[in-house]
Amino acid sequence: MSARAQKLRVKMSVVESLLQFSSTGTLLGALLMLLVLYLLSSGTKSQKEGKEPPGPKPLPLLGNLLTIDLTRPFDTFFELSKSYGNIFQVFLGPKKTVILVGYKTVKEALVNHAEEFGDRDIAPSFRIMNDEHGIIFSNGENWKEMRRFALSNLRDFGMGKRGSEEKIIEEIQYLKGEFDKFEEKPFNTTQPVNYAVSNIISSIVYGSRFEYTDPQFTEMVDRANENVRVGGSISMGLYNTFPWLGPLLKSKRIIVKNIIQSREQMMKLIKALQETLNPQDRRGFVDSFLIRKQNDVISGKKDSYFHDENLMMSVTNLFVAGTDTTGTTLRWGLMLMAKYPHIQDRVQEEIDRVIGGRQPVVEDRKKLPYTDAVIHETQRLANIVPLSLPHVTSCDVTFNGYFIKKGTTVVPLLTSVLKDPSEWAKPNSFYPEHFLDETGQFVKRDAFVPFSAGQ
Repeated sequence: MSARAQKLRVKMSVVESLLQFSSTGTLLGALLMLLVLYLLSSGTKSQKEGKEPPGPKPLPLLGNLLTIDLTRPFDTFFELSKSYGNIFQVFLGPKKTVILVGYKTVKEALVNHAEEFGDRDIAPSFRIMNDEHGIIFSNGENWKEMRRFALSNLRDFGMGKRGSEEKIIEEIQYLKGEFDKFEEKPFNTTQPVNYAVSNIISSIVYGSRFEYTDPQFTEMVDRANENVRVGGSISMGLYNTFPWLGPLLKSKRIIVKNIIQSREQMMKLIKALQETLNPQDRRGFVDSFLIRKQNDVISGKKDSYFHDENLMMSVTNLFVAGTDTTGTTLRWGLMLMAKYPHIQDRVQEEIDRVIGGRQPVVEDRKKLPYTDAVIHETQRLANIVPLSLPHVTSCDVTFNGYFIKKGTTVVPLLTSVLKDPSEWAKPNSFYPEHFLDETGQFVKRDAFVPFSAGQ
């Protein structure tokens, strides 16, 4: 596709999103409101306190939206970095956003300057029916408490340990049964893989799994997947830039409807667990949360973070984030094994030689360096989270010579880390040797950050 055709496609995508508005009158009203907001914001800018990051010149109202491929903004950001360097700014509408590119820059910001760059920028689409509760989309003490509690209890229930092994092994048999139904004919793996992953999370969160034919379960998973898909649409991107457009957007109405239905379903599941709660026999994450909530009430603790909203959002975060990322990674693994049969053969040979015919366990991973390298390389190349969740500066900061004002949105470009040519010998190829030393043993790589770094 030529550069001219690409720019035309970007502009048409913006137009198509605007056509979601119900009438010409509302569209004109929206554009008029944009103009007013722009004039107000441009008239209240304070004097710069230092040299700001470079970047393309923005247009009034729209900023740099017309130059960004809204379906794949990370590609545009990567190209812009070739002109403006590893720290530059773009305007998404009137909103200034700083982009961080490359392993060294991202690590310097998120790890070495974690206090300044550690807060989450909670966009309007993530605030829908959520007032900064849960694990992912919250900040400050609430985030620290929920994250600490989740990590501690997920470890207790076997996440990464033998307890989760048993749940995974059990679910694999069900998944294999679903695959067998297709009798070696081509099929879409998305739904059965997502059901399997969600069931493993269910067994850890609720203490039990669901049947794949249970409509309560399938609807819950399908709604979550739809919200992930719709949430990443161009129209929701415009909503994040101009939130007052929300009532006019069909995509937002879909998300709200799905959230309401999922919350009703989740409340029924939690209520059933509450009615049979036994503090001496915790079945899963929800039980642990309810027991902690109960103890805080008994002790008279005020301003406890263990309340219904944090429980609902924490469970939602675990399901949505866990199912989508894990399911997508597994499908990438299946695709890459099919595409590179010589690598698949080598993995199979190592498994047969080390394990034989018995059931693999987590401990075997230490003896399977090539298989481990293939798993890591799959995550690196799949690059399923090319843009990290947006951060926001907690204070004015001068970073690598540039002044970034408090409250500025900062986006670490993870795709530029996972494909940084200074860190990876073949950044755009499937090359498991990235994770092997000269003797064929597995080696960790600091630039392997498939989801994020720092806080």
